[in-house]
Amino acid sequence: MLAMATDGLQDLEQEAWRGFLYAHDRIWRELESRLATMNVSMAEYSVLALLGEAGPEGMRMSELARRRLMTTGGFTRLADRLERRGLIERRRSRVDGRSVDAALTDEGRALMRRAWRQHHGDLRELFFDRLDDDRLRCLADVWARLDPEAGPAGDLPGDLPRA
Repeated sequence: MLAMATDGLQDLEQEAWRGFLYAHDRIWRELESRLATMNVSMAEYSVLALLGEAGPEGMRMSELARRRLMTTGGFTRLADRLERRGLIERRRSRVDGRSVDAALTDEGRALMRRAWRQHHGDLRELFFDRLDDDRLRCLADVWARLDPEAGPAGDLPGDLPRA
């Protein structure tokens, strides 16, 4: 008998893990293919969305890289592409002259508004419309418990003790 990487998982654990992987892959690919019609990758979209949320002042490049879970070098290459396309601009930080901030250009804001509408509609169709509020709350709790910033019991600051 061949040993499998998942030996030792209970049936429910296996079902939950495979379901997570399958759902993530299927939804991610579909979201990415729909954004591709706008010539935007998911990685680019996530940076544009963070900058859209940050407003006109933009955000530090190091913070963008951290929030995107990317290496500094990988993020710099992504930012280079976005800047060449005229979607973002980089400038010295007004707060700390050693840091570099990125902000959306007018063209970047226009693309972001179109991409947001597309992406949010796609999220509704592929994810939110398939789950009721109780299931969404459950998922939100699961993601919070799996957050590496949470304590050993999965508690985040401000959480009530779990029974």
